[in-house]
Amino acid sequence: MTEEKIDIEAASKEVELVSKRLALLHLAYAKTITEELGEERGKELALKSIKRYGRWIGEKRREEIEEKGLEPIPENFSEGEALRIPRFGMHSHLEETEDSTKLYGCTMGKLWRGYGEEELGKLYCYVDPAKYMGFDEDYIQVHKKAMPAGDDCCEFVVRRSTDKEKELFRSDDEDFSFADEHLRDDP
Repeated sequence: MTEEKIDIEAASKEVELVSKRLALLHLAYAKTITEELGEERGKELALKSIKRYGRWIGEKRREEIEEKGLEPIPENFSEGEALRIPRFGMHSHLEETEDSTKLYGCTMGKLWRGYGEEELGKLYCYVDPAKYMGFDEDYIQVHKKAMPAGDDCCEFVVRRSTDKEKELFRSDDEDFSFADEHLRDDP
């Protein structure tokens, strides 16, 4: 068998293509659900699904971290590879500081913007608080900025979760929009 190698630029384009398809898939589901069940109920179900999706990501990451013999704390979150965001193709570049991470050129955000569907698209962004709480519900990752909310980039911070956030995260019936004030229409 001959081994084929591709360069980073070609690999980035392939990851970008998958990212666009994932963004479009999310949009198609969210649009169909809101059209069929009404905006309020449709968004509620889309958020419920995204919360489940994020929880599964966080739980898988926690499992991997524990298998490595590490404590599942925020400082070790990035030590795992399980279901992480690709390093290239989903965004143009990252800036990390001690307090936050800024992601520029979000492929998914650009696609939703191109369809004029930032409102439904940004429901996907709730994956970030859900994955963190699925990893360790004592912490939550929230947006200070989000492209689908009209910002120039996505900026994330990790902070301790409140008792109320933990209670709502554990509930299958509660509105998950509590999780990220910056993404809500009525912060």
